[in-house]
Amino acid sequence: MQQCWYVARTRYFHKEIQMRDMLTEMGIENFVPTVKRKRTRGKGMAERAAAPNLVFVRTDRLSALGLITERHLPMEWMQDCATRAMMVVPDKQMDDFRRVFSEASLEEGGLLTEPFTPGDPVQVTDGPLIGVEGTIMDEAGKLYVVVGLAGSLFARALVPKAWLKIMQ
Repeated sequence: MQQCWYVARTRYFHKEIQMRDMLTEMGIENFVPTVKRKRTRGKGMAERAAAPNLVFVRTDRLSALGLITERHLPMEWMQDCATRAMMVVPDKQMDDFRRVFSEASLEEGGLLTEPFTPGDPVQVTDGPLIGVEGTIMDEAGKLYVVVGLAGSLFARALVPKAWLKIMQ
């Protein structure tokens, strides 16, 4: 059966990382967008989920349903509003989303080779995000590449302007 990325919500708040660890122990590919923040007390960094209750799972449809009905994992599959089917994220979108989320914002710089307008579709042509496709967002005079999933989840990264090209 064909594997694809499904979007789930945990039934309990702040259990995303625990769910990620359980799925990983089962050998199931998954992704939870996280950020590292300095601990308020003590030393070091703490990992926190960046998107409340969201877990992305790569598996086939039958196995996905079995995670809830047979293994009783405390999560629910999100539905596509238009089709009422389980929400599926295409591999390319998921790969771009994961890469943008995993990279810290890159230092802005370089020669601007093309004029950009917010909303323009772009592709990153250099650096660790090479090949990522998204749209331009302007915030406080800085250009970000924004990658969206299913029209409702977004990740952004500050990328040097010289590493962007407008897609046709």
